[in-house]
Amino acid sequence: MDGYHGTATLEWWANPLSCLGSYRVTLAVTVAGGDWRGVAVPDSGRSERAREGFDFLMLVDPVFTLRFPDDSTLLVDVVAVGEHLVLSAVGTELTADREAGRGNESGG
Repeated sequence: MDGYHGTATLEWWANPLSCLGSYRVTLAVTVAGGDWRGVAVPDSGRSERAREGFDFLMLVDPVFTLRFPDDSTLLVDVVAVGEHLVLSAVGTELTADREAGRGNESGG
């Protein structure tokens, strides 16, 4: 993917069977020198409850599944910057853990 401009969905999965949140965003993606970077704007029609749910999930673990309209997905780390969300691709090691339902738990 060289770039993308359009809509997508950020999903937060507790395990392979339980999606605890799904949030529609408008997204701009650029790929330069192998680095994937996205900037997303949440759907302006979100309810207060949806905003609170998103904020809570960000505190629990800011790694979301980004789902494109063709159903392709990518794990992304999300950082809120004002009204925008900055997305960066997550490495494959964490992807395997997340798909196994383990998230990014630490042993401390």
